[in-house]
Amino acid sequence: MYEYFEGKLASLEPTQAVVDCGGVGYLLEITLNTYESLRKAAGEGVKLYAHHVVREDAHQLFGFHDLAEREMFRLLVGVNGVGNQTARVMLSSLTVDQLRNAIATQDVKLVQRVKGIGAKTAQRIVLELADKVGGVGVGAQVSGAQVSPARDEALTALTMLGFAKPAVEKLLLGTEWVHSDGSAMTVEDIIKEGLRRL
Repeated sequence: MYEYFEGKLASLEPTQAVVDCGGVGYLLEITLNTYESLRKAAGEGVKLYAHHVVREDAHQLFGFHDLAEREMFRLLVGVNGVGNQTARVMLSSLTVDQLRNAIATQDVKLVQRVKGIGAKTAQRIVLELADKVGGVGVGAQVSGAQVSPARDEALTALTMLGFAKPAVEKLLLGTEWVHSDGSAMTVEDIIKEGLRRL
């Protein structure tokens, strides 16, 4: 129904973006990779490719920074046992390239490292998508500078992805979020590490 939303980025959180299209704000659920690509675009023009989900109790819009990420999302939700939120967590934990390579090389262990993906689901993803990932384009590698309230943004993102707030707070407050060279981790780094530990 919706192919993409192009307009001004009205607001941005690690899991959501609002795009103002001619005075109408559309709330789109996003992945961490899309979030990182949008961080420098606050108040500027953006284009997000859409995936529309209709349920009995709600309509949901998912937004992706490029077609490759949307295509991978659609392939993932087509696998039995992988829902929209699970696919979003997968695309927040791994890039499109990493997922495609894991599937192509049958690296079930890498897929299984994503929170919420068990051994059987990981095997199913690899088996069902092995002959389909070749058509998925190269995903964008993203990076960004540390933002000031990094832990707060990470807390918001992880709780919105379905993790219990007390557990997330305990992890975030009980860990020093720095790289081995002493540099501060970005919000994306903190969330990805949190996804692995929770």
